[in-house]
Amino acid sequence: MIAETVCSAVSVAGLGIAAVTAYRKRFLAAARIAAYSLVPIGLVMTGAVGWLANTAFSPTAWAGFVVLGGAWLLFMVTRAVERRSGGTRKERKAAKAAAETQAVAPAASAPSLGQTARPTAAGPAAKPGSEDFSDIEAILKKHGI
Repeated sequence: MIAETVCSAVSVAGLGIAAVTAYRKRFLAAARIAAYSLVPIGLVMTGAVGWLANTAFSPTAWAGFVVLGGAWLLFMVTRAVERRSGGTRKERKAAKAAAETQAVAPAASAPSLGQTARPTAAGPAAKPGSEDFSDIEAILKKHGI
């Protein structure tokens, strides 16, 4: 009863302000103020204010809001953890296996872990296979490069 009276008073006051604004030849602003002032009385007429008043003072409704908030929080935490860890256990295993197979090229003699081939100092006159690099390759393999 009190909520309906307050909403009606707010609507009447808003319409009064809209009338004063229209008298000052600011019709667009007056129409906007009138639209805003009709919202509270419209809510009273539809019964939304009564429903809101019954919900606001109901402990069961507040407990329901708490349960919904907890469910939302749990959902968001599980999504954040899933994104950080990379998905489910099967997805993490598949990603790890894929990373291991991509770390070494299939026909490579040594692991290719992101190192690029350096151009040789010899010009185009040098023939491939003319020098023996087996001792250098052995040293590099020994050090894991």
